[in-house]
Amino acid sequence: MFHLANRFGTVFRFPFTVWLCLVLAVSLLTGCGSDQAQRAESSEQPQSVSTAADTSATGANTPASSGERTVKDELGHEITVPAEPKRVFAPYLEDSLLKLGIKPVVQWSNGNMAHAYLQEELKDVPKLDFSGGLPSPEVIMSYNPDLIILHTATYAANGTYENYAKIAPTYVFQNASGDVEKSLVTLGELLGKSAEADQALKAYRQKVQEAKEKLDQAVGGKKVAIMRFAAKGVSLMGANYLCGNVVHQQLGVGKSKLVENANSANVTLETLSNLDADYIFVINAYGQGTQRMKEMTESSIWKSIPAVKQGHVYEVNDEYWLGSGLIAYEKIIDDTVKLLAK
Repeated sequence: MFHLANRFGTVFRFPFTVWLCLVLAVSLLTGCGSDQAQRAESSEQPQSVSTAADTSATGANTPASSGERTVKDELGHEITVPAEPKRVFAPYLEDSLLKLGIKPVVQWSNGNMAHAYLQEELKDVPKLDFSGGLPSPEVIMSYNPDLIILHTATYAANGTYENYAKIAPTYVFQNASGDVEKSLVTLGELLGKSAEADQALKAYRQKVQEAKEKLDQAVGGKKVAIMRFAAKGVSLMGANYLCGNVVHQQLGVGKSKLVENANSANVTLETLSNLDADYIFVINAYGQGTQRMKEMTESSIWKSIPAVKQGHVYEVNDEYWLGSGLIAYEKIIDDTVKLLAK
């Protein structure tokens, strides 16, 4: 029995069980008041902000932490490029890829015929036939690319871009063959190989300058015609793309008036007599122009051309003279110097 006196001196007597209940009730009331105070204090404090470490810990992927970049291709598509692409599908850009030290997961071919001048470096890379058109998305998916690069806008037409973009980020050039040096810079940026691109371009431009000096001394003021014999006809290549750009634009060798303001010009027996050139480079495109070459070179008109009479006709290697990339261009320069600056 516990005793409790009031201010009047009256003593109240409580059984032990009643006293215990009173103590427990007071404890509970005190605890509740403390929790409410803590909650009130917490609500007045500023909320914490997620840090980069918090984001990474939750598995979120951000450009800052992953190294991925968002770029816009030449058709205006915005794509997210992997930080370090490992499996690149870039048909017809094998030359430039090799200059950057990269092998694609598969290489372009026409039937079983690929870029012959690159086959030593690409001997372990499977060929993919484009002779029947662009490969289906299912075929591309089987190579598991993490980046797709299309060298021309025509490759992206008719829903191809949308289908390929579902497989991997897909970058499209308007025409990568139009300005190979510019395209190489872009590829370097996409693939994290800008230093390699800069080094390759520096070496190439030095080679061009040295060759140009030799040619200026040997054949300054002379003209060269680059004739392409193919299954569909004969054409004269201008100075705006491929080997024509190398010979006429970069090396500064003169061109025929037939392609003065044109990318190319069709050549027939009727127009052949108007060919004004001191030297003729002949290209048998993929071996498919043999018959047309025979017909034209055996004609009396061909034999009357001054360059032919002087023995200034040279058949050059179609493997790289129709190639697109610095490796091909370097070989074209070597041939031109060898043939003209004797």
